[in-house]
Amino acid sequence: MNWIQTYTGRRFFPLAPRAEDLDIRDIAHALGLQCRFNGHCLAFYSVAEHSVRVSAVLPPELGLWGLLHDAAEAYLTDLPSPVKRQMPQFQDAEATLLRVIATAFALSWPMPEAVLRADHQLLATEARDLMGPAPAPWSLPEAALPERIEPWPAEQAERAFLERFQALTAR
Repeated sequence: MNWIQTYTGRRFFPLAPRAEDLDIRDIAHALGLQCRFNGHCLAFYSVAEHSVRVSAVLPPELGLWGLLHDAAEAYLTDLPSPVKRQMPQFQDAEATLLRVIATAFALSWPMPEAVLRADHQLLATEARDLMGPAPAPWSLPEAALPERIEPWPAEQAERAFLERFQALTAR
């Protein structure tokens, strides 16, 4: 079998993705149930919530990119960065899927640098608020946001993701 069944009951081929097979409901649901940091945080904190927060710190014209910057994880899952760096085939599959996502949702390519900076800013905030004491410095390129994160339940994160998508795409 070379496909996965999605939340909405679609067949999705993660290594041969097609824009017409994407569904924002699948993305929101899967990311709402996936925990950041490979589950090594103090409380459940979803990729969907992370994505909503990244989107919110960006200017409106980049908000959709911020919301969807980790959307490939809905179909491929994620790997911890030290592992992912050692797996070029996975990196290629993720990049291919992200490019299909960008095409499907009319996003510029490549991902704007501002989105990566916002992602790093959230990472610094998450490290401060959601992780235990660090055994060594994280050496992050961006400073944490001043507000603290109180994680949402999975259902709330999924709903917030879909509401943010609707707000950003309503014409």
